[in-house]
Amino acid sequence: MNLSKAVTALAISLCLAGCESHLYDHLPADQAAYKIIPPIEDKASLTKYEITPGDELTYAVAEEPDMKVEKMIVDDGGYIQVPLAGSIRVGGLTTAEAKRQIEAVLGARFIKYPNVTINLTTPTPRLVSIEGEVTQPGSYPITRDTSLLGALALARSPTNKARLGEVVIFRTIDGKRMVARFNVTRIRTGNDPDPQVLNGDVVMVGLSHAKSIYRDVLQAAPLFNVFATLRYQN
Repeated sequence: MNLSKAVTALAISLCLAGCESHLYDHLPADQAAYKIIPPIEDKASLTKYEITPGDELTYAVAEEPDMKVEKMIVDDGGYIQVPLAGSIRVGGLTTAEAKRQIEAVLGARFIKYPNVTINLTTPTPRLVSIEGEVTQPGSYPITRDTSLLGALALARSPTNKARLGEVVIFRTIDGKRMVARFNVTRIRTGNDPDPQVLNGDVVMVGLSHAKSIYRDVLQAAPLFNVFATLRYQN
């Protein structure tokens, strides 16, 4: 690439840096974004495991050996099939809360003062999908205290072409697809809280077209060559 083409390309890239379109500008941001996808506020709540679809449970009722179930899988709707009690929704509950709910159903219909034992044996993997301008896009296992910055670290961080002010999280809430936009630069500096990432979330890191063009120009016409050309012309 000769000097005139390099300068022209650089000028175009600088123009794009000032006027490039913001693809996600219409999406909820700032306080509106945190209402949809909040940060972790109650650290103590992280110790309370909530049952989720795909979890495997064991179930038993004291003095009722025929009601014991060694493997009970939570279905996609968060329900389990309980002997005598039928279909019981336990998704989003702790095992202690599920125990009380089942005892209430059994006690009202079949067994006087039932004593239920329900334990989590195999939790389902919790995954987040990270796409866009990150070093290693893909699906990654997360824990209950994984934040947006933690999720990006799993994907080896954003690339140098990433638009950090346009990092979007997609989440399904009550059957509806919700989306919110976050500014990772502000989160990194502590100006904004770090939102919590949950199982099933999709994180999309936007591309800065100006940075992309600028980098391509530098790779095609290294500054050393440009300076050499200028010196030769002088």
